[in-house]
Amino acid sequence: MSTATATPTTARVYLRPIDRDGLMGFADKGRANPEFRGTNVVHTVCEGQYRTLSYVGQHQAVVVDEPPHLFGEDTAPAPGEIVLSGLGGCLAVGVTAVATWKQVRLTRLEVFLEADIGNSAAWGAGGAEREPAQMGFQEIRVKVLVEGDASREELAEIVRRANYFSPVANTLRNPVPMTVSLMD
Repeated sequence: MSTATATPTTARVYLRPIDRDGLMGFADKGRANPEFRGTNVVHTVCEGQYRTLSYVGQHQAVVVDEPPHLFGEDTAPAPGEIVLSGLGGCLAVGVTAVATWKQVRLTRLEVFLEADIGNSAAWGAGGAEREPAQMGFQEIRVKVLVEGDASREELAEIVRRANYFSPVANTLRNPVPMTVSLMD
């Protein structure tokens, strides 16, 4: 009597893919006109205390608040947490795009972010006298958990490339001219 050994199989559920042909068309447009820029538009309205509603297109408002130790009501993420959310989302988009370009199917993608932030100037309301570089994020740490039908080395290259070309990561990494003024 022989005993047959069943080979274990691993069921894989791939993440919903993006349109690769559309992505390649978008890449073609970028090569044809590398200086093209779009514009993001947001309108933020303060409800009182530190709770704000930011309107982006036709989407539900993005709510921002501060925690109680910073005099908010903790009804929503703090501004810095929203910035990290934007970075995490942008990196996830980049990883998905690069994986699609390289024809790697992903089964899992998670981005873990944390940042050390300084606000000893109390938003300029009588706190410590600080220079702009001494406030805000002092260090951002990101770990990407990604799995798919590729080797660890290939996945690491996908993450490296997504980070290198991330619009939000590069906005945070590089000085950006910015003006803030009283509206006419």
